[in-house]
Amino acid sequence: MTGRIFYIARNTFREAVRDRVLYNLIAFALLMIGGAVLVGQVSIGIERLVVINLGLTAISLFGIVIAIFIGIGLVSKEIEKRTLYTILSRPVRRWEFIAGKFFGLTGTLVVNASLMGVGVFAALLYVSHHLQKSDGWVLVALYFIILQFIIVTALTLFFSSFSSPLLSAVFAFSLFVIGTFSEDLRGFAAVAHGATGWLATGASYLVPNIAALNVIGSVAHDQPVAGGLVLYNTGYALLYSAMAVCGAVLVFERRNLK
Repeated sequence: MTGRIFYIARNTFREAVRDRVLYNLIAFALLMIGGAVLVGQVSIGIERLVVINLGLTAISLFGIVIAIFIGIGLVSKEIEKRTLYTILSRPVRRWEFIAGKFFGLTGTLVVNASLMGVGVFAALLYVSHHLQKSDGWVLVALYFIILQFIIVTALTLFFSSFSSPLLSAVFAFSLFVIGTFSEDLRGFAAVAHGATGWLATGASYLVPNIAALNVIGSVAHDQPVAGGLVLYNTGYALLYSAMAVCGAVLVFERRNLK
């Protein structure tokens, strides 16, 4: 069972690596990181702040685009090429197919984020001429960004299990955007009354809490991240992603592929 999931994940990773769009997005992200160095040089005294802000934002932005762009085709491409029928004709269950796709794309995003993270540290080393102890918090911010990727990948896979690629992209991106304002949504729910308050409260807990996973600003200002927040965000991201993947499995198990 584990071997079958690993095989599908490995093939998904290889397919994603061969995608030219992936390299273009990574190139754009590295260009933005390089641009952060130039902007930092003309921003006297805040070079490090600019590099961290722009660099990590570039990783987050382009990583989300990669997760959505590649994720929407994880199921639909297999159906269009009719390779899915060949896979399922073997002793491979549908849930193993979904799990393998999820782990394959997640692995791709982790590798990409790590490579782009090296670019951020190289930029920091260039503008500061040495790395500081507080630069270690950049790794925490990068870890939270990877948790964002995991959530978005799970959501994209969930929507792609029953919807078209275009709608899957719209749904996943919309939830990501709403999730970045989840704290504001909860604040609105606290002051709203009646049905509006109930709907806002339900929506605030239904959408992913992306806001809690964004510590770029605080890290750029050398503010430490509490260990409790790291544990909470890790548990939250894994639980939310697991629920989304389980939803994708339930939908895909009942989908008529004829």
